[in-house]
Amino acid sequence: MSDTSLSGRFSQTSPRQRWLAVVGVVVLIAAIAYGAYYLLYARFFESTDDAYVTGDTAMINSRTAGTILSIHANNTQAVRRGQLLVELDPLPAQVAMQAAEADLGNTARNVRTLFAKADEQRAQLVQAQALLAQRQSDYKRRAAAVGDGAVSAEDLSDARHVLDQAAAATTASQHALNQTLAQIQGTDVANNPAVLAAEARLRTAAINLFYTRLTAPIDGVIAQRNAGVGDQVASGTPLMAVVPLATAWVDANFKEVQLRHMRIGQPVEVTADIYGSSVTYHGRVAGLAAGSGDAFALLPPQNASGNWIKIVQRLPVRIEFDPRELAKHPLRIGLSTSVQVDTRNQSGPLVSETVRPPEPEDSTGRVDIDHADALIARIVAANGGKAELPQ
Repeated sequence: MSDTSLSGRFSQTSPRQRWLAVVGVVVLIAAIAYGAYYLLYARFFESTDDAYVTGDTAMINSRTAGTILSIHANNTQAVRRGQLLVELDPLPAQVAMQAAEADLGNTARNVRTLFAKADEQRAQLVQAQALLAQRQSDYKRRAAAVGDGAVSAEDLSDARHVLDQAAAATTASQHALNQTLAQIQGTDVANNPAVLAAEARLRTAAINLFYTRLTAPIDGVIAQRNAGVGDQVASGTPLMAVVPLATAWVDANFKEVQLRHMRIGQPVEVTADIYGSSVTYHGRVAGLAAGSGDAFALLPPQNASGNWIKIVQRLPVRIEFDPRELAKHPLRIGLSTSVQVDTRNQSGPLVSETVRPPEPEDSTGRVDIDHADALIARIVAANGGKAELPQ
């Protein structure tokens, strides 16, 4: 068939048929282009909009019972680590501190008195032992003279009675000394158990006094404040929370079929509804949860039944932000986000094998025990001094 006949036949088709042919060609080209795009690029990405911002929460609880005198922070207010948040009435704690100081001083004096008492009882024991030796000698002398008739049986009986009294007095002195030594032997005044117990009570009072001032343990924003001035609170009462927004992350709930190629460390792009597509965060996959939400529910589902229906589960994947981007565009806990993970790099592990280093020690929450220890040393030195260890 010649080209002339083909062109003639095409020219005889209706306009509708020609448009359908053009549309078909366009659709075919689009399908081929999309297939190539999917095979070469799109299949390496997993995305979900079931993702929400979350983060740590530092609860500020009352560490001792008391009455709230003042509150220095409110909801939505940013605070710095070490900033004063709540003050409790310090008077009861100060009185308890003074009582503990007096108790320690009195205990140190009592222990020092025991050392002096032990010395006195040693002297009394030596005196009783000397008297006992004398009574024994007198009794032996009279017993030897009974046979010669120089000493009557009545005198010998009296000497025996005096000897028994001296022996009993010596035994009583020895027991009294042993009782005193049991309280001080092997220690000096500063290391005596009674003094150590009084020191512990003083430290407890110092801790309770320190806890009347509650400070922020971390930088963050105040949330969930439920305390007011004048409230009488017990130890452990929640007062407010500090949320460190600078360390927020995203929990993205991916379907289990999307996790096949997901690895720790893969790059992630995150957009938040609060900013829209104009702001894109760049993060990484920090970890995959140990189980789905249903697995850790209070009443996990029981699928061993005849009416079981398979439901695709979702697993939380933790996404960490670039801190600089998060500082530039802060997020709030609970906000909705959309997440897209680039799964082309398969070198990372399925489960994080690295142990997170411990957080820096928070010096703002440390009780001033050093001050209490210095106070204890002064009180013991003033009221007990140094005593030699008893032999």
